[in-house]
Amino acid sequence: MNRETAAQIAVEFKNNQKVLVAIGNGTQQAILQTLIQGPQTPGMRVGEIRLRTHLSRPAVSHHLKILKDAQIVSVHKQGTINYYRLDSKSKLKSLKDLVHVIEKALLPCE
Repeated sequence: MNRETAAQIAVEFKNNQKVLVAIGNGTQQAILQTLIQGPQTPGMRVGEIRLRTHLSRPAVSHHLKILKDAQIVSVHKQGTINYYRLDSKSKLKSLKDLVHVIEKALLPCE
């Protein structure tokens, strides 16, 4: 592997660090799966996520904050009600770049 490719891989890992940490947690994975299966419009409330994941309300809120900070989940407010859903401009898409760079590095040299 050349230095340029190695540097590019390092940059992509750094760019995806929060996302990798967020999706590496089993509880956050359960919340993501719940959000994927739930309605995208308007989204899901904390109470709905709590019922489907069997987590406490504070636990759901804590993990949603981590997913929001990683820019995987967004919140939509309607009055005093918050709806959570997968972010349509999600950082999850940047994982494709990381995977692409790694795949490119693993290709045999021509």
